[in-house]
Amino acid sequence: MARIRTIKPEAFVSESLAAVSLTAERTFLGLLTQADDQGRHRDHAAIIAGQLWVLRPVHGPEGVETDLAQLADAGLICRYTGPDDKRYLHIPTWHRHQKINRPSKSRLPACPTHDLPAEATPKAAGVGVTEPSPPSHEALREGSRELRKPAVNPGTDDESAGQQGFTELSMRAQGELPESSVNPHRPDLGPRIVDLGNTPSGGASAPAPDTVSAHQLITEYVAACNHRPPDAFLKHLGGEVRKLLDEGVVSAHLRAALERHRVKGLHPSVLPSLVHEVMNAASPATPAAHRAWTNPTDVVAAYGDEL
Repeated sequence: MARIRTIKPEAFVSESLAAVSLTAERTFLGLLTQADDQGRHRDHAAIIAGQLWVLRPVHGPEGVETDLAQLADAGLICRYTGPDDKRYLHIPTWHRHQKINRPSKSRLPACPTHDLPAEATPKAAGVGVTEPSPPSHEALREGSRELRKPAVNPGTDDESAGQQGFTELSMRAQGELPESSVNPHRPDLGPRIVDLGNTPSGGASAPAPDTVSAHQLITEYVAACNHRPPDAFLKHLGGEVRKLLDEGVVSAHLRAALERHRVKGLHPSVLPSLVHEVMNAASPATPAAHRAWTNPTDVVAAYGDEL
């Protein structure tokens, strides 16, 4: 439900709004009236176009999607995916510029980047034990200072003392290893290799996981360009690549889609459509095999009364 909101005079001299197009600026101002009391809204271009551009059909969902991409690149909105796998957005500066009298609780999921406490860690459902958090940068720096000044015990040479200090630092940073995973006869070799059993009959094995990263794909994309694209363009394109990798799209399909994207010079938001085109392109029909002509054995049955 639309609401009355506040637009400050400073909005018209905002450098962030000046960095986007006029249609994107209008979409942003319209989102102020459509977002809930916590500044959240569905990230759905067709819904937003129906709310804000209903009397201007020339600016449809495709134009609104371009507006949202510009607003996200400028940091005016934050786009995220909720627990229900639906896409949402919110305005990070909402509480700075909007003073809501008796705000109602939002029915939309919170943004995992801006709305949740930084120290909160997700827990598995039904399990009260969380995984240990990685060591902080301060702890790693302290460990590095200790490593640079190793203590030499009597009866040991400098090299072995340094190795021992490094091993202890690694165990403090990564957490103590279970006793069963360390070789008791050769502790300097680290954990023992766990026997996973015999290989299944037939020689079949699980395929290696696709470990390509969004940064690697974007690096390949830039290397194939004649000139480096703008940073805002690469940032948006990298976000789309990261989302597709998180969905499980294989790197081969992404590389083919990025090649088409580079050749055509399209907007980053159309990359999912190109991936769909690559993944589900119709294969060419297989021509029917040629059969040599043979005379029918039953002429009457084959030609009837035409002879």
